[in-house]
Amino acid sequence: MKVILLKDVKNVGKKGEVINASDGYARNFLFPKKLAEEANDVNMHILNKKNEAERKKKLEEMEAAQKLAADLKDKEVKIIAKSGDNGRLFGAITSKDISVALEKQYNVKIDKKKIVTDTIKTMGAFDIEVKVYPEVSTRIKVVISEK
Repeated sequence: MKVILLKDVKNVGKKGEVINASDGYARNFLFPKKLAEEANDVNMHILNKKNEAERKKKLEEMEAAQKLAADLKDKEVKIIAKSGDNGRLFGAITSKDISVALEKQYNVKIDKKKIVTDTIKTMGAFDIEVKVYPEVSTRIKVVISEK
């Protein structure tokens, strides 16, 4: 019997998948626990509509992410910090500091988790990767200077 899974079922499949299940397993376990529904024409049509809407939403998010990546490309973020001898900073510049500076200078809100960097402990210019969306990333330049 073909069924559409309504929730993830361990060792069976993920939500939204159409699987072949034995009649007894479907009637005695999946249907009573509302884990699946029968894959008839109406339910398949509803599933296809949901998948199409989800695909369009992901496509729109991807386009927005690519536009944001193009806007951020080759931007230069300036951060002012105190330093000691040999250009060593008092403290460090983290991805949170870079995120705050991006928001102040370019009015672009980027989550600190999407900025890929180690803590910066010296003065200078650094190329930093920003992962805007899965599989969409760009590089920005971070310049750390003293007052």
